[in-house]
Amino acid sequence: MPLPENNEPWPPPQVAPQLTDMAIDDAWYSGDKTKLREVYARDGRIKPNGRERDDRGRPWRIWERPRRVGYRDNRLHVPLPADIAAMSAALLFSEPPKVTFKSTATQDRWNEIADAGGLNNILREGAEVASALGGVALRVTWNRDLAQRPILTAVHADGVIPEVLFGVTAAVTLWREVLRSGDTVVRHLERHEPGRVLHGLYEGTQTNLGRRVPLAEHATTAGIAESLDPDGPGDTISTGIRMLTCQYIPNIRPNKKFRHSDLGRSDWQDDGIRDLFMSLDETFTSWMRDVRLAKARLVAPNGFLNSEGPGEGVSFDDDKEIWTPINASPTSGEGLTLVQFAIRVAEHEQTWKALSRKAVESCGYAAQSFGLGDRTAVTATEVVAEERRSMITRGQKGGYWKPGYSDIAEAALQLDRALGFSTVEVERPRIEFGDSVSEDPKAEAETLELLARAQAVSTEMKVRIKWPDWDDTAVRSETERILKETGQLVSDPTLTGAE
Repeated sequence: MPLPENNEPWPPPQVAPQLTDMAIDDAWYSGDKTKLREVYARDGRIKPNGRERDDRGRPWRIWERPRRVGYRDNRLHVPLPADIAAMSAALLFSEPPKVTFKSTATQDRWNEIADAGGLNNILREGAEVASALGGVALRVTWNRDLAQRPILTAVHADGVIPEVLFGVTAAVTLWREVLRSGDTVVRHLERHEPGRVLHGLYEGTQTNLGRRVPLAEHATTAGIAESLDPDGPGDTISTGIRMLTCQYIPNIRPNKKFRHSDLGRSDWQDDGIRDLFMSLDETFTSWMRDVRLAKARLVAPNGFLNSEGPGEGVSFDDDKEIWTPINASPTSGEGLTLVQFAIRVAEHEQTWKALSRKAVESCGYAAQSFGLGDRTAVTATEVVAEERRSMITRGQKGGYWKPGYSDIAEAALQLDRALGFSTVEVERPRIEFGDSVSEDPKAEAETLELLARAQAVSTEMKVRIKWPDWDDTAVRSETERILKETGQLVSDPTLTGAE
C-alpha cells in the first residue's frame, strides 16, 4: 500500500480516539504538572468557570481544578505511574534475555551486534514506554557512516500505527512531527512493508496531513532523500530482505476501551486506576498543606509591633531580647501567642499506603514489589511467593515480547547479510527470559546438600542444577574433576600397567 494521500485527516480516524486517550497516559507517565493540567483541561467536561464544581455540579478532582490566576499552584504529584513503568521494565529486562542460535558464527555475530548497539538498554526503554503507552515498535535500520552493522531502535506507541492480520504484523507506519510553527505542522511518515521502506514528508495542520513536499526541504529528512532508490518509486528504499524491518510489540491485550485496536493497552489505562492516581496526588497535596500550615507562628499584640513610618506598615522583630514595657495589666493576657497546628501524619500515611497498594495491584503487580507489603522477604523462594502477582504479569508480557523480538532479530541478521556486513547463516533465534530473582546461594547449597544426603541426585545433576547454562561437555568435565578430587573416580585396576 502507498503512503497516505494529500489532505487526509491526521491522526487517522481509526486510531485518533485511542491516541487522545494515550495522551492522558503520557501525562501521568511524565509526571509533568503542566501536562496533567492541560490534558484534563482538554476534556470536554472541564470548563474553568471560577466555581468549585464543574457544569454538572460535581467537585473538581485535583488536576481538573482550574488554576487560580495570581496564586502559586501548590498541587503535588506522586510519581507512582512512572515507578510502575520502570518496575515493569526491570521485571522483564533486569537481566538480558538469552538469545541463542544453532550456528556458533551466527551467535557470535548477534552478540557483536547486540553489545555494540547497547541492545538491552533499548529493550529496557521499550518495555518502560510500552507499560506507560500500551506498546512499542522495534525497528532495524542502517547507516554505513555510523556503524558497519544493523542499528536497532525503539519507537514509542504514540508515533506508531501497526497493521495486523490474523495476529501477524503486515505493515507498520511510523510518524513524527519535525516542525510545528503556529498552525503549520510538518510530519515525516515512514512506512515499513516487506522488502521496502517508504518515506513521505507532509506539510499540514494539527488535524490534517496536508500536502506532500520533497524530503530534501527539511534538514531531518534530507539525508533520507539521498538514499531513495534511483530506479524505483520516488519515496522508496529497498531493504533487500523479505521480512519486515519493524515489529510492533503490545504491552498487553486486549485493550479494554478499544477492543479491536492493535496498539495494546497501558498498565493504567483503566479510569479507575487513574482515579486512584488522582486521589493519591490529592492525599499528598493535603499532607504537604498540613506541613505548611503547621509552621509555628507568633500572634503579637499591637504593643509589640514597630511602626515603619507613614504608609510603610508595621513589623515585628522576633530576635529582639529586651522589650520596652507596654501598658498592660498582668491579668490582661496581652502577650505573644504561639499558634501551631497538628500535622495529621498517621492519617495521611495510611491513606497514601492504601491508595498506592490498590493502584499497583490494579495494574497487575504485587505490593511487595514496591515495598508496600506487610513483611520483608529474605530468600529467593520467599521473594517469588510474595511477588507472585508481579511474576504472572511479567510472564504475560514476556509472551508478547518473544515473537516480535525473534522476528526483529532474524530481520537484523538478514539485513546484516544483505548489506554485506557479514556472511553468517541466518536463522530464527530462541528467546529465553532470565530469572528476575536470583536464587540465594546459601539456600541453593542447602537444597543440593539435602538431595545428596538423601541419595536423590547424582553429581552430574548437581552440576547441572548449579550451572544451568553450561553445555554437556562442560558439565561432564566438571563432574569428572569433582569425582576425582573426592576420590569417587579411580582407575580400573584391571588396566593397571596395560599398554
